[in-house]
Amino acid sequence: MKNKQYVIGVDYGTDSVRSVIVDTSDGTEMASSVFNYPRWKNGDYCQPAKNQFRQHPLDYLEGLEKTIKTALAKCDESIVQNVVGISVDTTGSTPIAVNKAGTPLSLTPEFAENPNAMFVLWKDHTAVSEAEEINQLARTWGGKDFTQFEGGIYSSEWFWAKLLHVIREDKKVREAAFSWVEHCDWIPAILTGMTDPLKIKRSRCAAGHKAMWHEDFDGLPDEKFLVKLDPLLAGLRARLYSDTFTADVPVGKLTIEWAEKLGLSSSVMVGTGTFDAHAGAVGGEIEAYTLSKVMGTSTCDMLVAPFEEAGDKLVKGICGQVNGSIVPGMLGLEAGQSAFGDIYAWFKNLLMWPGIELLKKSKSIDEVTKTKLIQELDDGIIAKLSEEAAKIPIGESGMVALDWMNGRRTPDANQALKGAILGLNLGSDAPAIFKSLVEATCFGSKKIADRFLEEGIPIKKVVALGGVAKKSPFVMQVMADVLDMPIKVAKSEQTPALGAAMLAAVSAGIYPNVETAKNIMGSGFDAEYHPIQENVAKYKPLYKKYLDFGNFIENQTN
Repeated sequence: MKNKQYVIGVDYGTDSVRSVIVDTSDGTEMASSVFNYPRWKNGDYCQPAKNQFRQHPLDYLEGLEKTIKTALAKCDESIVQNVVGISVDTTGSTPIAVNKAGTPLSLTPEFAENPNAMFVLWKDHTAVSEAEEINQLARTWGGKDFTQFEGGIYSSEWFWAKLLHVIREDKKVREAAFSWVEHCDWIPAILTGMTDPLKIKRSRCAAGHKAMWHEDFDGLPDEKFLVKLDPLLAGLRARLYSDTFTADVPVGKLTIEWAEKLGLSSSVMVGTGTFDAHAGAVGGEIEAYTLSKVMGTSTCDMLVAPFEEAGDKLVKGICGQVNGSIVPGMLGLEAGQSAFGDIYAWFKNLLMWPGIELLKKSKSIDEVTKTKLIQELDDGIIAKLSEEAAKIPIGESGMVALDWMNGRRTPDANQALKGAILGLNLGSDAPAIFKSLVEATCFGSKKIADRFLEEGIPIKKVVALGGVAKKSPFVMQVMADVLDMPIKVAKSEQTPALGAAMLAAVSAGIYPNVETAKNIMGSGFDAEYHPIQENVAKYKPLYKKYLDFGNFIENQTN
């Protein structure tokens, strides 16, 4: 035991943060802990009707300390003493305005309750018009098209659109903000005490996929371009960064303050941050031309390719292609859907709302029973819908839905789009509608896969991870049938956190590279779904209807 070394992977999701302690010798998970963000759970600083979703940095700091200490408390002291590294992944793009010290403005008294001083969550779509301005200018200003490595279309989910929206909307935040920092960069900076915005080690993943950073541009978009976009951006480029770092690079060691707070040694190495889906791809043992699908509230589709084979190709309409963003030394390509599990949750909440409201007012049952009934409904409704939907023959309902309830991420980002259902009648029941929504999310995934193939990027294998992949055999079988490809499901319940742990092992010097770490620490796969050819044939005409319906709705929206 004394010769063993351990690392901590910290995975910041949309609703919660989880930390896992992993044995570097074989990837065994020794302990884990999850913390639900209390302010986020209360809906603080969010206005869903306006697509405004903000998160307070205190949720992140409290979750970081709580989960690591709770996980460590479950371990023997010999394990605690031999923790050598920590790496972090987060959602993204999730930027925040900071002062000269690198302190988020919302951690200062003046801005403590100001949503514009909070982290702007990935799913915040308040910057749709700003994204369109970026796209228009990139194509017409006469200089380099800075969106060319971002799939040619910039999204409202990304860095520049979000910060531009905030500084236009809030003069006080604009004047107080010295710089802007991504969530995945801020946490390692906090842990190491290196919070100076001009010295923070910035994630190659975040910068390349969301901020138009590229070696060919000598960093971020040109100052002239940014000032032409809006004079309010003047000087900001110089207060951001020019260099970026892959997730195998160490940032520094834990500060004495954080070491004491967590009960760890100050010799623990902290790695450069990355995004959750990219860490998940590492945890899912991604290989060349493997499509790694992180299937949760949204989806992120990761693919890596050798430079000598794909380096010169520009794939249209995806979330960027970046040198080393997933696995250092390979080209990382990202795509995804803005809503996946969120669509199922929306439908569940829609069905539950009348019953919950009536139960709350009922005088026939006591409060304890009410709470239990509501929880039973919440826990069981998706499973029951899935059970009944699986019995419905493919195409029988005549319904086709679009998976754009939160806009479209890829291919061809358009966050102004909305969801729709075609073919409703008075006989349309809840299982049939649910089935059409599941099919829509799978059709959206197929459209992404088709884009890679059309652009000359082969897909040799599909690996799924995340909550939906682990919990819903119904969804996974539909996905396999629609894609007409086998899908393996990663065994780990916490694949992004495991990926972060692998990256921590490399940053701490345990392994020389990510390839070695994932080969030794990978947990393998525990399920595989194969396409049923009868279903594959039936889904082909439905997919054609999905594409035609999507074109119609998009034309109407435009």
